[in-house]
Amino acid sequence: MSSVIAFDTISQRLIASWTATPLVFENDPYDLPNAPAAFVYVEIWAIPGGFDQASIGAGARDDNLWREYGTLDMHVMVPKGTGSRDAREKAGQLIDLFRGFEIGDLTFLEASIGEGQPGRSFANHWAMTASISWRRDQ
Repeated sequence: MSSVIAFDTISQRLIASWTATPLVFENDPYDLPNAPAAFVYVEIWAIPGGFDQASIGAGARDDNLWREYGTLDMHVMVPKGTGSRDAREKAGQLIDLFRGFEIGDLTFLEASIGEGQPGRSFANHWAMTASISWRRDQ
């Protein structure tokens, strides 16, 4: 999982900017409605070895540049059997909230829709994943 700084920065941006569907973050409670409806399940994680030293020779260890790398996965959940267009559209809108932006200490980089995680079925929902990589310098 990511640092709390990265989690807070990303989750605050999503909460402030996304109104199209409910947002559900990792391990948050969410009661699925009786009739399947769209929502976004959010995972914010750091890649293995997520903190790297990016400079040397600055004196004390903490005076050097440290870089955290991660990925934001936003799983757009739509009712099963309703096609993929709505999920793709929402995934693109979610990526547009981050791609190319610097927010606080985070820089958002490459983005994809469905790359490595094609649409998948979960009970009464179908998921299309929007992913965007990020880095944080400290």
